[in-house]
Amino acid sequence: MKEIEKLQEWIDESNYIVFFGGAGVSTESGIPDFRSVDGLYNQKYDYPPETILSHTFYRARTAEFYRFYRDKLICTTAKPNKAHLKLAELEEKGKLKAVVTQNIDGLHQAAGSKEVLELHGSTLRNYCEHCHKFFDINYIIETEGVPKCDECGGPVKPDVVLYEEGLDNSIMSRSIDHISKADMLIIGGTSLAVYPAAGLINYYRGNKLVLINKSSTPMDKKADLVINGSIGEVLGQISC
Repeated sequence: MKEIEKLQEWIDESNYIVFFGGAGVSTESGIPDFRSVDGLYNQKYDYPPETILSHTFYRARTAEFYRFYRDKLICTTAKPNKAHLKLAELEEKGKLKAVVTQNIDGLHQAAGSKEVLELHGSTLRNYCEHCHKFFDINYIIETEGVPKCDECGGPVKPDVVLYEEGLDNSIMSRSIDHISKADMLIIGGTSLAVYPAAGLINYYRGNKLVLINKSSTPMDKKADLVINGSIGEVLGQISC
């Protein structure tokens, strides 16, 4: 496949690769995304997922938020797939400098990646809103209703960016810094429909912009190489 050969060639000659990934990277590990045919937006619930996962809903109906959150967003059985593992390998070889991800599952770190910038936070981290004590994902799973801090009794909130909440400025700055320095930017498993995260790619100034996605994206025409396919299958064919 000529596209894979070109991808391999560019990776071989690049020294500052950045990967920008979305839900499609995680779906291959069995985690559902929001907008696919079988995604969360197409499952029946009392409210649309985009409403439940908003800051307003979290404040007004916290117990209902957590019922959905535990049921749909927490997945402790998922394992890193070929894409996660290859990206970690490329980082270990010194080729890949950062993974910028919209996912909240921690699978990149589980695969061995070190420089992972989580734009939307992580389900693995949870904090008391009053005393800021840290709680891991198991605490959320093992509690019922609204989880409370075992020290001060305050509500425990996931370190996940909800709708209506802003992205972490330091994460955004580091992402922009890496992308602006990159000599190759690989975008995979994302429809590039969620802003401001999708706007980060505009900071790329190189000539090796690669889009790997099962369906077309609004940025296809601007890309230097477009590969329609599974991100895991594509990256799985790359050698370091």
